[in-house]
Formats: sequence, structure tokens, C-alpha cells
Amino acid sequence: MSEQPSGKQYPMPVSCSELTQRDQRTLIFHLLYAVEALDYEVSLESIAENISREHGYIILPHDNVFLTASAITVNRDELDQTIEPLLSNWRFDRLGLVTKLIMRFALWELQRKETPPLVVINEAVELAKCFAEANAYRFVNGVLDEWAKKYLPASALMPQTEELIADASETDASKKE
Repeated sequence: MSEQPSGKQYPMPVSCSELTQRDQRTLIFHLLYAVEALDYEVSLESIAENISREHGYIILPHDNVFLTASAITVNRDELDQTIEPLLSNWRFDRLGLVTKLIMRFALWELQRKETPPLVVINEAVELAKCFAEANAYRFVNGVLDEWAKKYLPASALMPQTEELIADASETDASKKE
């Protein structure tokens, strides 16, 4: 059995499509981190192959995990330019690498409007709690919330009753595991 991002046990090898959404996001984050840490001198394809080989994933070029990491990598300059004006009293170049990557990822997701904004922001906060500097999750939450308030309709930021019930049930179930 292989240890996957959330600590859940999956049979080896595991396809990205079999992972939970949170585990897929974690894997995307790892791809982004690796390509950034290697200064974009190693292709995302090579990094995905290495992670597949070393950690028991099957990451194919047509998988959502790979396509998302690729799109964020290609659009990183535009995403950074969108983030910079949201940083009151902060310079972008002073942010930690992990915080930058999490905000790029979340902003990319928010701009696509395929996932409810509250889910995207919550997932970014959870990634920051796991991987970023202490209290960076508060900063990430504030910046993403500001972007969402500026560019999304207020109704998109109001949780629906069904979502709250589903989230509460999911949290209760995870506590019992």
C-alpha cells in the first residue's frame, strides 16, 4: 500500500481520477512546487513521471491533475499580476513560495468558476495549513476573499443550505475515521 497525500491508503498504483478532490489538489500542489523548485528547467511531464514512479500514482498528460498543473504553470505570470494588487502592505516577492503557489492555484480555480468559491477558498486554506508558514492560511484566506468580493457576485459567496449540511456530514464522517 502507498501513502498518498491525505494519509489515506490506496492500492498501488492509483489513477488520479480515483483520488478524492482534496487529494487531487494536494497532488497538483506537489507538481507545482516541484516545477517551481526546479526553476522550470525540468518539464512537468518529467516531474509527473517521477512522482508516478516514486509514489504509485498514474499521472497521465490528459488527467485533470496534470492539465490543471500545466495551466497554472503556463499562466503563472498573469496569475501573479492579478494577486499583486490584492496584497495590501506586502510585496509579492516577499511572499513564501508555498503561499504564492497556493494563491496561484486557488485564483486559477476561482477564475474558472467551476467550483464554488467557498470550496476553493477553504481548500486553499487547508493547503496553507498543511504546507505553508504558520498563520499563512489567514493571509491566503484574506487575499482570496478580497478577490472573490471584488470579482464574483455576492450570491456566489453565500453558502447554500445543502452545501452546509453536506460539509457538516463530511466533517462528522472524517472525525469518526
